Amino acid sequence: MTLKSRITSSKILTAPGVYDGLTAAIAADAGFEALYLSGAAVAYTRLGRPDIGLTTASEMADTMALIADRVDLPVIIDADTGFGNALNAQRTMRAYERAGAAALQVEDQSYPKRCGHLKDKTLIPATEMAGKIKAMADARRSEDTLIVARTDAIAVEGFEAACDRAEIYLDAGADVLFVEAPRTRDELQAICARFAARIPLLANMVEGGDTPMQDADDLEKLGFSIAIFPGGIVRALARTAQDYYASLHANGSNQPFMDRMHDFAGLNEVIGTSDMLAKGKKYESPDG
Repeated sequence: MTLKSRITSSKILTAPGVYDGLTAAIAADAGFEALYLSGAAVAYTRLGRPDIGLTTASEMADTMALIADRVDLPVIIDADTGFGNALNAQRTMRAYERAGAAALQVEDQSYPKRCGHLKDKTLIPATEMAGKIKAMADARRSEDTLIVARTDAIAVEGFEAACDRAEIYLDAGADVLFVEAPRTRDELQAICARFAARIPLLANMVEGGDTPMQDADDLEKLGFSIAIFPGGIVRALARTAQDYYASLHANGSNQPFMDRMHDFAGLNEVIGTSDMLAKGKKYESPDG
């Protein structure tokens, strides 16, 4: 089943954030049907920096290709602003699609962008964003590759203006709408009341962000088709890493932390070492 056909289902699609082959494989093993490759998560982990437009299109495409080599699940990838104008957005579409992405999320911030839950964002004109959406649609090789159009206008121009921008992006050919950072449950409901009957909607759950946290079942009842939890894995691992390094520094050993980590055999089981070695061994004989 393609991502395009899956999101027409009445059952909401929950896509956890991932940032590399390991997190993608663990999320796939947990039973998820799709993944979200977060630009913020890549900035946090590869750069150790905040989500303020520092990651590049090539870094994201490289990460996407590694994930696609590891798991078969469809991936929604963060394309930021398309990394420039409409022609840059077309190039991003081609690169991400070659790397294996099933959907590209593009937003209407000016470049360089910043996290949708940070303050002091700025926007491009809605007509310019509509042009990027049309350009990306023209550049994609497959109609199954989706364009997720995100507007960050709530924090800049207000809720009604954000919905008006979303209308323009729908008309421009977006496959999914993403109105970023609604501030109340009433705003979540209003987005669904206006758009859910016409186009799939994506909700973004950020721990400590501007949008009140909802679980996937509740978002489904409101009318959303996709729920992403993009940076939760990094927040969880960062907290664990702080505790781990503090314990190692204090104790000079990992022994006190062993109940909170895999041992050598445990991690090899997670990453499928035995299966990979067996697969390699069958090619050692001339018969293959």
